[in-house]
Amino acid sequence: MRRNSCETIRLSDQQKKQLADEIKAFYLDERGEEIGIIEERQLIDLFCTHLAPIVYNRALDDAMRWLKEQAGNVEVDYCLLYKNVR
Repeated sequence: MRRNSCETIRLSDQQKKQLADEIKAFYLDERGEEIGIIEERQLIDLFCTHLAPIVYNRALDDAMRWLKEQAGNVEVDYCLLYKNVR
């Protein structure tokens, strides 16, 4: 069964070009190999389909953790501002 390319995340043409250039440079620097356009595209599709959702979910988790921390700070600040009434 053929998967839809970049189904999970959409990249602009500029982002795809930049990512393709990075992949090409990585293969050349690290492995001493040149890869073609088809291989670049296949790797981009693989990353978009499998890696992007993991990174996206991690970013959401980090944002939620930060938001909860900020909410806790608001509650502490509120308590500090609250005036005792006799």
